Amino acid sequence: MAYTAMSGYGTTPGDDPLQTAVWRLRSRACWADAAALLPADTPGTALQRAALLVERCLYTERGWEAAEDALRTAEARAQTDDERGAAACERGQLAYASTLHGVRDRADEARSALGRAAALIAPGSAGRALLDFRRGLLAENLSSSPQAARAAYRRAHAGATTHSAPLLLSFTWRHLAGLSLREGELAEARHGFAESLRIREELGYLVGTAPALASLADTETEPEASRLREEARRLFRLLGGVPTWLAEQLNPPAPGAATA
Repeated sequence: MAYTAMSGYGTTPGDDPLQTAVWRLRSRACWADAAALLPADTPGTALQRAALLVERCLYTERGWEAAEDALRTAEARAQTDDERGAAACERGQLAYASTLHGVRDRADEARSALGRAAALIAPGSAGRALLDFRRGLLAENLSSSPQAARAAYRRAHAGATTHSAPLLLSFTWRHLAGLSLREGELAEARHGFAESLRIREELGYLVGTAPALASLADTETEPEASRLREEARRLFRLLGGVPTWLAEQLNPPAPGAATA
């Protein structure tokens, strides 16, 4: 979560107790419960509520209407360019998730919203790093432009390092590693996936740990690959099948099985 009016994000000692509670729920795939702890009457908390519910859509493929409602509230509460830019960034992420999961093609809306965010969020800010990462997602997954994605991820990685944003770093490591794996750079991919997993385990980001384990498994040999996948399956089941898109990776169809 890149924006909050409260102290810290709940991941380190001394953070605001409310943020700590929100983080614990978020990291265990309880986004609605986390959002319910936050009031919607200030720009910062309204935006954080929206971001939590947008993230739920990406991981669970449900809750779209609640995310839209929360996002409209955050957009209405925003008062500064930074707040308006942050809301536009979340709008772009929701449209991206909808397109990615085949709910509705909102690719043009996603690009427009992230472009609007780029015009509002100051270069070099923590919010800019998140924006760069999300622009990389669009380039990689909606525009099929791995070179543009890599450049965006690298900018996001540098920004996350500068602003000490470890969770975002776990995402940039993971996606840069994915591009390396696609290009056959196995050692570089293994290093990136391992760094992503390390950070998520240190933060206690349980909902993101299974995907990290599964990705690292793709770069390992047996028996380590099977051990990592089995641990990913255990966490996936523990969280009730979240993230939904991991199911196919962990349980591929049997050879010769019919596919839809």
